[in-house]
Amino acid sequence: MADSDSFMSDVIDSDGFRCNVGIVLMHREQVFLGRRTGGRGWQFPQGGVRAGEAPEQALYRELDEEIGLDQSKVELVGHTGEWLRYRLPARYIRRNQRPVCIGQKQRWFRCE
Repeated sequence: MADSDSFMSDVIDSDGFRCNVGIVLMHREQVFLGRRTGGRGWQFPQGGVRAGEAPEQALYRELDEEIGLDQSKVELVGHTGEWLRYRLPARYIRRNQRPVCIGQKQRWFRCE
């Protein structure tokens, strides 16, 4: 999985939170985790929502970009109703970029 260093094209709301989608991909009782580029751990596929893009559109784009899985190969079975927010540790806030991103707000999707 690629590191998402493309914050510039992603939506950052007026409160400083980057809009992001997270994807829990399941097959029967197996859950997919991807290894981060550089071997720095494992995570669910995820990525930023671009300007003019709905969260569900970002979900399918990220599945294709990160693991090469086309929308026709998965079924969307659930999602969080609200944005879930978290703040970045101070050392990760890039104060020299505009707009400043202080954290992420995520909408999570479950696909099978």
